[in-house]
Amino acid sequence: MRYTITGRNVNVTPGLRAAIEEKIGKLDRYFNPDTEVIVTLSVQKDRQKIEVTIPVKGNIIRAEESSSDMYVSIDLVEEIIERQMKKYKNKLIDKKQSAQAFSALFLNEEVPADEEIQIVKAKRFAMKPMDPEEACVQMELLGHNFYVFLNAETEQVNVVYKRKGNTYGLIEPEF
Repeated sequence: MRYTITGRNVNVTPGLRAAIEEKIGKLDRYFNPDTEVIVTLSVQKDRQKIEVTIPVKGNIIRAEESSSDMYVSIDLVEEIIERQMKKYKNKLIDKKQSAQAFSALFLNEEVPADEEIQIVKAKRFAMKPMDPEEACVQMELLGHNFYVFLNAETEQVNVVYKRKGNTYGLIEPEF
C-alpha cells in the first residue's frame, strides 16, 4: 500500500510514520499493493485524532478516531477499518462490485455467519410536512441520532442527524 501521511498542528515524526505503517500495514492482506491510503493526523487541545481514507473503486473506506494519545488512536482506527472490511466483504461477494480493488486472499476468506448483515426490524410511519428545525426538535424528543421527515418547503424526504460537537446535519436528496 502507498501511504500519504499529513499532520495538522502536529509534526509527523518517523516514530509516528512507522507506527502508522505498521498498524495500517496489517490491512495489506485486504488490498492490492497499489492501493493508496490517506492518513491525516491532527491535534486539538488534548485530543489526538487520526483519519484514514482508503479510496477503492466505486467506494471509500473511511474511519476516524481520537483519544488523548496518538498511538492509541492509531490502534483504534486500525480495528475500526478491519471491522468495516469484514462487514463489507459480504457485500462484495454478493454483488461482485469493486472486487478487483481487493486481494484474492481476502475475497476467498470464509465469512463467519454471525457477521452477515441482517435486517431484523422494519418500520412504517406517516410523515407530516415540517421544517428542518422542527425535525431536529422531534429527533431530540425521541432520543434518536437521526430523523426522517418530509420537508415542508421542498416536499421531499430529508434526514436530519446529530453530529459531533452537539451540531446537526441535513441530508437533502438530489434527483
